[in-house]
Amino acid sequence: MASWPLPSLKMGGNSFGERFRVTTFGESHGGGVGVIVDGCPPMLELDEALIQTELDRRRPGQSRLVTQRQEADRVQIFSGLFEGLTLGTPIGMLVMNTDARPGAYDNMRDVFRPSHADYTTEAKFGIRNWQGGGRASARETIGRVAAGAIARKIIEKAAGIEVLGCVTSVASIQAEIDLNSFTRADVEADPTRCPDPDAASKITEAIDLARRDGNSLGGIVTCVARSMIPGLGEPVFDKLDADLAGGLMSLPAAKGIEIGSGFAGTLMTGREHNDPFIPGPEGMPKTTTNNSGGIQGGISNGADLLVRVAFKPTATISSPQVTVDRENNSQILEAKGRHDPCVLPRAVPMVEAMVCLVLADHFLRQQSTNI
Repeated sequence: MASWPLPSLKMGGNSFGERFRVTTFGESHGGGVGVIVDGCPPMLELDEALIQTELDRRRPGQSRLVTQRQEADRVQIFSGLFEGLTLGTPIGMLVMNTDARPGAYDNMRDVFRPSHADYTTEAKFGIRNWQGGGRASARETIGRVAAGAIARKIIEKAAGIEVLGCVTSVASIQAEIDLNSFTRADVEADPTRCPDPDAASKITEAIDLARRDGNSLGGIVTCVARSMIPGLGEPVFDKLDADLAGGLMSLPAAKGIEIGSGFAGTLMTGREHNDPFIPGPEGMPKTTTNNSGGIQGGISNGADLLVRVAFKPTATISSPQVTVDRENNSQILEAKGRHDPCVLPRAVPMVEAMVCLVLADHFLRQQSTNI
């Protein structure tokens, strides 16, 4: 290991956002995980129950389709709140780890899991927490989901924006969903978080089969933001779609993002793809189609925001895999521990949270653009 480059003295990448800024902390099998939220306006009604509702949607052990780690994920707000109202000061939130089993990862102490962050983390820092993946674990997203609940409250109260995600595919199973009308109740009606009952049944069978086979599956989460307002985003480097892409691609296992027509737009002509304007309500234009996914020139146009995020199959599986150890010797790894055979059901609240964080940040930035 001594021949590897020394790690950089600058350790970053733990914060997100400009006006509404979040910094997450903690490791998967450490004492706990949490987040600091800076930039939340004062006098916003907030309590732990609001945060807990979102955390319950992403917590482990909620069905047989996900990891069976038993964590209540009870949130504690320890700063920035007084008598049920935000103070305008940093909000600190913490969730303690209560069901960590680091011993399940003893056989991974010196072995790199294929397609996981083990090798790359050690290559960067020269050290890693091998217990459950450390910061690379999806448990880090607790902080994002907690902060996203606050962001959701801001954009709902101040702008009337509704953010809602669902599972639209797992492996080759495609759901048929009306993205204009599905509700959270539809999404939460099934553990797959797929509001198409027929597809949900097939997804359940596929995930069960993958788990029994020591394997994993990937898929797509689709998220819509309804009742959008025009003007959010910047015209060059901080385009709304660019920030959405950066935030969503920072989620564990995310490997691709489409906005609006996405890659299918490459098969269309300009006449087919352009979204015609017609007179709309309140003196503002509206589009008759939405191939742009609600964003044009990096700025929202008032149409529904539409994003799709592709998640790869979970990297940690129980099947034997060829790999190497820290001394570059060939090894066969059979991972132990409790892992999601498919991240998609728990990824829905994570995607929603990141969309809310981006929209809240750009909404607050817009308030200082037009005074």
